[in-house]
Amino acid sequence: MREQRHRPRATGHTELNPLPAQEVAPDVWSIGPWGRTSTVVYLIRSMPGWTLVDAGWVGDGERIAAAVARVIGDADPVGILLTHAHPDHEGDCLALARKWQCPVWLSPGEFGIACRDFDAMVATAMPLDRWMILPIMRLLGRRRRQALFARTSLAPVAREFNPGAGLPGLPDWECIPTPGHTSGHVSFFRPRDRVLLSGDALVTVKIDTVTNLLLGRVGLSRPPWYTTWNRIQATASIATLAALAPNVVAGGHGSPLTGADTAAVVAAFAASH
Repeated sequence: MREQRHRPRATGHTELNPLPAQEVAPDVWSIGPWGRTSTVVYLIRSMPGWTLVDAGWVGDGERIAAAVARVIGDADPVGILLTHAHPDHEGDCLALARKWQCPVWLSPGEFGIACRDFDAMVATAMPLDRWMILPIMRLLGRRRRQALFARTSLAPVAREFNPGAGLPGLPDWECIPTPGHTSGHVSFFRPRDRVLLSGDALVTVKIDTVTNLLLGRVGLSRPPWYTTWNRIQATASIATLAALAPNVVAGGHGSPLTGADTAAVVAAFAASH
């Protein structure tokens, strides 16, 4: 793995709190992890150019853009792919897409959420949504809710892709539907060397409970139950990913798993659940 050394920007100013970036597989760079949730995003080079996978939290955009620039120089990514439309994966992708003049691609099951379709949010609500988010949205009232949605909607840059027809910008990768954490969650897989970008379907830091999250325990983990739409489907999706026998597991939280025994570790984890 090649680690990207942090260098001053071309302006002569030193970047503040630069995000770590390293090549975890040929033409696959991880940016992160950072923060309490050990957030990681990915930068992939394929035939059309570079694609960013996920975009962290709101407020992370400038640091992500700086890390991208350290890896690819003056070029801009040709697209942003989201594994799902949760706030810790959408992040500043609206601003990044406008900066790079590129689309944000989502699966059909996530497109409505990203475009702030309130009915879609209600239909696919997770426990935390039902307990807190949706009641707050209803208390705001329709007018204020629509004003909020107008500011945060990805509609100006969002594009829907067909999971069965290949991935935009990544012709050598496959889209693997992995519903459960969200209804339209997808993972990305490169068959030639079995590199897996699993989003939150399977992560490498234990975020499945509040205690594990606070202690920052390392290890494979399913997504937190309180932010998961369908726990049965989430478990089935872990089995789907284990069947791919991945050599690299690069999740949305935690450092990528790259050891020679990765496939066996994932298979054992899936069997235990």
